Amino acid sequence: MIVCQIEDAQKFVTLSEGIAIAIEWLKNHKADEFVKGIYMAGSAAEGDVIVKCEEPALMPRENSRLEAHRRFIDIHVPLKGTEIIGWAPVSALKHPTVPYSSETDIEFYGDAAHSLIHLHKGQLAVFFPEDAHAPNIGLGNHRKLCIKIPVS
Repeated sequence: MIVCQIEDAQKFVTLSEGIAIAIEWLKNHKADEFVKGIYMAGSAAEGDVIVKCEEPALMPRENSRLEAHRRFIDIHVPLKGTEIIGWAPVSALKHPTVPYSSETDIEFYGDAAHSLIHLHKGQLAVFFPEDAHAPNIGLGNHRKLCIKIPVS
């Protein structure tokens, strides 16, 4: 997992071609007025880098669930307000509640998060396949980008 200011993310472009595409796209579009929907950031050898602008309702921590992906890296970028995200290493989780679906590339866990991240506008969080995360914790409504980067 990586948490940083968007302007400091450049140092992570060497991690993968998809991450480089996502960070470059963010740098070029961070001042855009996003509307809810899906945007194409570019194509990497592993596949297309997709940006989803979402407006989820935030939920209390006790209602959140850890989720994990096997085929995608997620980058979460708040556009409005603060998002709290729970985190835990997938290797430490013991209580799957929804088994992995290769169709949706997601599995859910009933375990408690090991840490809570308070992600503010101007910051980003990168979650790798080994990072389970429980997004959208808080009160009220929220606007964010979720960038999906394929991994091989």
